[in-house]
Amino acid sequence: MTTWFRKYLLPGMVFQSIAIAGGYGTGRELAEFFLRYGPINGLLGLLIPTMLIISLCSIMTFELARIYRAYDYRSFLRLLLGRAWFLYEIIYLTSVLLILAVIGAATGTLLVEAVDVPAIVGTMLLLGAIAFLAFKGSRVIEGVMSVWSFVLYAVYLSVFVLSMLRYGNDVAEQFSLSDLKSGWIISGLRYGALQLLLLPAVLFATTHITKRKEAIVAGALVGPIMILPAVMFFVAMVAHYPTIMDRPVPVNLILQALDSPFLQIVFPIVLVGTFIETGTGMIHAFNERIATALSAIGRIMPPYIRPVTAVALVVCATLMSRFGLIDLIAVGYGTLTWIALAVLILPLLGVGAWRIFHSSQNNV
Repeated sequence: MTTWFRKYLLPGMVFQSIAIAGGYGTGRELAEFFLRYGPINGLLGLLIPTMLIISLCSIMTFELARIYRAYDYRSFLRLLLGRAWFLYEIIYLTSVLLILAVIGAATGTLLVEAVDVPAIVGTMLLLGAIAFLAFKGSRVIEGVMSVWSFVLYAVYLSVFVLSMLRYGNDVAEQFSLSDLKSGWIISGLRYGALQLLLLPAVLFATTHITKRKEAIVAGALVGPIMILPAVMFFVAMVAHYPTIMDRPVPVNLILQALDSPFLQIVFPIVLVGTFIETGTGMIHAFNERIATALSAIGRIMPPYIRPVTAVALVVCATLMSRFGLIDLIAVGYGTLTWIALAVLILPLLGVGAWRIFHSSQNNV
């Protein structure tokens, strides 16, 4: 990878890779947070409050991590919360289990509906791939996530273009008939807060940032990198509104409607790949936190701990996935959004901003 790519694009692509499966991989999240307010309001919610809060908080996070060299979430949260940093530890592990449960439930439903493969096959695939990547460490994970982001963009663009060619008139009609409704701004902020809960997990990919300008540019790009595929997916979903609102995995309805043999094979593969990326990124961040804690007392983390941690978390999440995809997202995600605001975003915009502007390196 070139230096400019590592500095400016890699953090955003890693964040997208970590957040996408729990963010909009199946389309269920877009229906819950955006499409429920109608096509126009939903699109505005994605483009304005969500993208802006993600970019703003990413700039603050990357600059704070650069100044204090806090590249794991334990070190970073100590800057924001002091002795209360452990609150984020609890919330982070809860979010890891919840998102892995969503991923597990989505994988089972996706494979059963798309290719009639037993759900257990998807679970075992996730378990093995996540454990393997977690064992390999940061550099391999960075490479896999950056390459897969390009693959993901290509597939989402294909879905968008085919949907516009076949259902462009339906989409235009839905937007023209859409009424303005209140609540989309708050919902967009809540969705952005939920995604940002995972932002400290990206810090291992920001070690290449050495100047404030680089932190600002890289952080500003996180929002667009994250949201652009979501916008393409959202517009494709609008063609099937409101029927699509009742589908646990809305993407399956889109693929069935497009009736493209290529996409019906490729999209589930790519989506499962994003699930693997998300699980790997979240677990890798937890492993890095363990490694840092051991290093502080003069010990080295044994290599076998990484895959063991991955297997343990995925197994626990698999047990949670029995609650079902819709309930996990509606109830679990709804609660986590307010917690994220209290524990991460407000301290970041308050204490984090104060630390940045009073640092001796604030002009570097």
